Amino acid sequence: MLGDRGQLSLSLIEVGVGIVFLLTVAMGFALGVPQPDTREPQLDVYAEDAATVLRGEAPRHQGTTRLAEVVATESSFERERAALDRRVERILPDNLMYRVETPHGAVGFEKPAGAPVGRATVTTVNGGVTIWVWYA
Repeated sequence: MLGDRGQLSLSLIEVGVGIVFLLTVAMGFALGVPQPDTREPQLDVYAEDAATVLRGEAPRHQGTTRLAEVVATESSFERERAALDRRVERILPDNLMYRVETPHGAVGFEKPAGAPVGRATVTTVNGGVTIWVWYA
């Protein structure tokens, strides 16, 4: 009676498991895995780095820091506008564009609609400064 039962040989089962494994690996390479979007966190880091550098710089004329001097009055912003624009351009990598917004105006470029952007805000004794960065 025992001889009437059908059994698969162990070799056939191993071949079947091997084929399934190889197909799974091949599908993983063919389809890939989705990559996380790391652009915005990296852009936030660039913006924070620029803010940190500007926050620590001494003023060119008067004030506690360079950013505090820039936002002190409208006339100080106008006087320092070009220097701030050049300084931010030197701080950031070449593949980034930026916008620095103050209570008295902004320097840099218009922010693109729908593009990932990074942001950092610095509060000074004279008001807040927001730095926006994005890939060119």
